[in-house]
Amino acid sequence: MALPLVQSAAACTDFSRTVLPYIHQLEALPQQFYQSATDLEALKQLYLNTNPLISAFAFSLALVPIVLVLSEINRNYSQIDRLWSLLPTFYNVHYVAYAHAKGLPTQRLDSLAILSIVWSARLTYNYWRKGGYQIGSEDYRWKIVKDYVNNPVIFFLFNVVFISLAQSVLLFSVTMPTYVLLLAAPISPAQVPDIIFTQVLIGCVFLAFNADQQQWDFHVAKGSYQKSAKVPPASKYTAAELDRGFNTKGLWSLSRHPNFLAEQSVWVTLYIWSCWATGTKYHWAGLGAAAYLCLFQASTWLTELITAGKYSDYKLYQKRVGKFVPSLWGEGMPSANAAGKKTK
Repeated sequence: MALPLVQSAAACTDFSRTVLPYIHQLEALPQQFYQSATDLEALKQLYLNTNPLISAFAFSLALVPIVLVLSEINRNYSQIDRLWSLLPTFYNVHYVAYAHAKGLPTQRLDSLAILSIVWSARLTYNYWRKGGYQIGSEDYRWKIVKDYVNNPVIFFLFNVVFISLAQSVLLFSVTMPTYVLLLAAPISPAQVPDIIFTQVLIGCVFLAFNADQQQWDFHVAKGSYQKSAKVPPASKYTAAELDRGFNTKGLWSLSRHPNFLAEQSVWVTLYIWSCWATGTKYHWAGLGAAAYLCLFQASTWLTELITAGKYSDYKLYQKRVGKFVPSLWGEGMPSANAAGKKTK
């Protein structure tokens, strides 16, 4: 049996009943897949006979050697970055497809799948327009980390453990609450609060879209200004604001990373949604969201360390504007002036 028999919504969060009994499937799955690879009906049966959490986890592990080899051959460590906006939705849609195949109620899950696809479309589009899918494109932070480590063996181990393995598993783990929602579907039907959670997720995507668009508009104007030494006619920004080097208007006047706030909120909201659906205060599937928050803390620290070294006003920005959540006592940034130019 691929799914546990649960008698209550709370039991859907019992790790010892909903996960542990199926871990053994992980060991046999590669051989079973190989034996069924040329038989579509056998593959379908294997899919249905495998616990969906285990099959999703197995897929995240199968990606590791692929992205590792590609990153080492190309000396480009953004292979998993190209999948960042796609994998969580792949896993969410996988859970929804499995629920449909098993004849489970899917109203809540269908809404989640649609929202996840919209989330992917927004993030993928933003990554694409910044050149993320161009040949040779790489997150500038990986070069800085590599130069800091300055040891090919240690950096290779870092690539294996963190860049390739940990990040792939992380993108699986943020969707673990969807597995809990799948288990709860026959016991906890969709209700009015589900609409509220759906609206919150829509709000998160809308916030991220607007934050990204404001950042894009700023850097387009900044690039034009740097080339021509003239502020673009349709620009919302003054010469002093563009000289400052980083955006401090709109959502960026309230939060230093409003887009990151929205991204983290998506997966935290999904976890809280699963808690509500099961009537629990917390459960094991929240580990993915917690790890996601930790990663954003670390990556944002590195990003701001680099930015503060480039722009003289950034440390003031850090003092006066909240990192993610707007500060109730924040003073906000003063008007830009010549002192905000990039440091030499």
